[in-house]
Amino acid sequence: MKKSVVTLMATTALLTACAPQKEPEQTAEYIGKTSMSPDHMTPELLMELGQISNLQASPDGKRLLYGVTYTSVAQNKSNSEICTLNINSWTSDPVTITHTNTSEKAAVWLDSDNIAFISNEGGKKQLWRMKADGSERTQISHTDRDIEGFLFNPDRSRVLLVMTIPVKHQLDSTLFEGLDKASGMLFDELSYRHWDRFVTDIPHPYLADVMADGTLADSTLTDILEGEPYECPMRPFGGIESFAWSPDGKRIVYSCRKETGTEYAFSTRSSLYLYDIASRKTTDLHPGDHGYDTNPAFSSDGQWLAFLSMARNGYESDKNRLCLLDMTANDPSLIDLTEKYDNSVDKFVWEPDNKGITFIGYSYGIAPIFHIDLNGNVRQMIEGTPHDYASICYCGDRLFALRHDWHSPNEVFAINNGQAVQITHENEELLTRLGDMGEIESRRIKCTNGDEMLVWIAYPANFNVKKAVAKGQKVPTLLYCQGGPESAVSQFWSTRWNIALMQANGYAVVLPNRHGVPGFGQKFQEQIAGDFAGQCMKDYLTAIDAVAKEPWCDRDRLGAIGASFGGYSIYWLAGHHEKRFKAFIAHCGIFNNESMYGETEEMWFADWDYGGAYFGQDGLKPGLCHTPKRGKGINASYTDSPHKSITKWDTPILVIHGEKDYRVPVTQGMQAFNLARMRGIPARFLYFPDECHWVNQPQNAVLWHRVFNDWLDTYLKK
Repeated sequence: MKKSVVTLMATTALLTACAPQKEPEQTAEYIGKTSMSPDHMTPELLMELGQISNLQASPDGKRLLYGVTYTSVAQNKSNSEICTLNINSWTSDPVTITHTNTSEKAAVWLDSDNIAFISNEGGKKQLWRMKADGSERTQISHTDRDIEGFLFNPDRSRVLLVMTIPVKHQLDSTLFEGLDKASGMLFDELSYRHWDRFVTDIPHPYLADVMADGTLADSTLTDILEGEPYECPMRPFGGIESFAWSPDGKRIVYSCRKETGTEYAFSTRSSLYLYDIASRKTTDLHPGDHGYDTNPAFSSDGQWLAFLSMARNGYESDKNRLCLLDMTANDPSLIDLTEKYDNSVDKFVWEPDNKGITFIGYSYGIAPIFHIDLNGNVRQMIEGTPHDYASICYCGDRLFALRHDWHSPNEVFAINNGQAVQITHENEELLTRLGDMGEIESRRIKCTNGDEMLVWIAYPANFNVKKAVAKGQKVPTLLYCQGGPESAVSQFWSTRWNIALMQANGYAVVLPNRHGVPGFGQKFQEQIAGDFAGQCMKDYLTAIDAVAKEPWCDRDRLGAIGASFGGYSIYWLAGHHEKRFKAFIAHCGIFNNESMYGETEEMWFADWDYGGAYFGQDGLKPGLCHTPKRGKGINASYTDSPHKSITKWDTPILVIHGEKDYRVPVTQGMQAFNLARMRGIPARFLYFPDECHWVNQPQNAVLWHRVFNDWLDTYLKK
């Protein structure tokens, strides 16, 4: 890893010299770049590394804009700043143009000299603007609600704002009269809670005019879904990418799932809707029964609308096709550009000449960048680099991207002639101090059904295989079980499942791309549907058995870890591993498929993946179920549920779960922990009353890592 050109001292000097606005006094309240200097990766350092996001190109093609989030474990909170970078002289340092106690997020260029962003200065998230050097900072919106996102039209005369509206769930009842201190809520349909929250409000898009002085005319605020009880964008992952302005600024395309209640819980049918501003007329651009339509983007000439589309309603992990609509046609029909590409598309951007699209997609264990022309011909733009790309943008005719891997969070790279050149070094100086973070290699291992799977093997930090074998040294080894279940095992960077931290703690990690993960063709990915306890579990055991034969691997000190479907995998392995493992860790995993079916909130997930309800598809309300009949799928999903093999459990297990996890409710973890203890198995339960499917608060995250490491060390090192 190369040394950073920028020293911490030089960075501090630049902040002072280049930020015209008054800086806050350097008190404990300000959160900026960390000065920690450990000699190995720690949970505290992991949390406090700068996280780069939101890469944006200036209209004149000369500068990039991006955000950096810093976290303070001591203060248990984060702070986001905005940086700019001159792309014609990137050997010079990026300039941090904000330096405040309040986060500035979602920054975009208004023009080549002005920037708009969201700040919670004053206690409410509002829209602000400033010069590109950080001066003349001005609040331009004064709404009565937080602004969650925004998108200006091409000439900046209007702006779309995302704000919430209340959802009442039939609470207007005389039953509550005189009971102003009652905390009860009444529901008569599903979808009353979602992922990490009870649904008391939903986002809606509003239009507002921009006045001559650059401020918003609040009196012109118009809800373009007025009277419609649908969330837009779709929570929890949808953002401003759910909207697109036409180049003439007269129309807006938005993605929305126009369902509520029980129907919403069973459906993934979002469509693209065209809203005409003058007539206020809305048109469904993709009618019919299908899955998610998301991420609309017009070509700059306005002819084409590109978007991501899934073919099957109810299947949240269906192939994400890159599709086109010809907006000059009277009745445009969908064109699937990716018929020749057998994997899903993630993020994409139009190329400057409108003759092709650049996109990120998973392929053989990584997330590289691809080019596709309007005839569907695909080529990978950068070959042979084991990295994941997180976002892409064109600045003029030059391509830039955010890239990360298992040993480094996002940095900005310039992409040219098949090469990627790093142009930011946000964390490089700190990471360089850590020395050898551990080698990572890939293997091809044959599965029991004859397929091959790619398996990543991460060796401990400062570990040399040849020297270890010569000395007879062996290391404890972990089997990593991926969540999803249809999520990639690529070169991800995570503040939770951080491979570099596991390597620093002296563990080798085996990461199988088992059946069900993307990047190896749709057939390989879809094999897992209705077969949770089948081929993918054989793949896990095949992978760990193959590695356990290596002379450096201590087969008497094997552990298995995982979250979500990975947690399900741990619970299943606990009853079927035949004494391979000495310790298990399951985070927010599914333990009992029958109770899970009735407890979760996104019913399409359980319905599709289990192959229907445990009492049979015919027992559901007509019209709800989109699940194809898969023969033995229903029986296998429930007869092979992890809780069925509890009498075979014999290995210490750490269970982690959050109270606000409504996707996999906390009772799943409680069942597993309680029954393990009832059987006399050593077990521990790490419970977070204020966390969800993820662990978001910095101090909780550090606690997570400490408990995680302590458990493994207790059973695999002592």
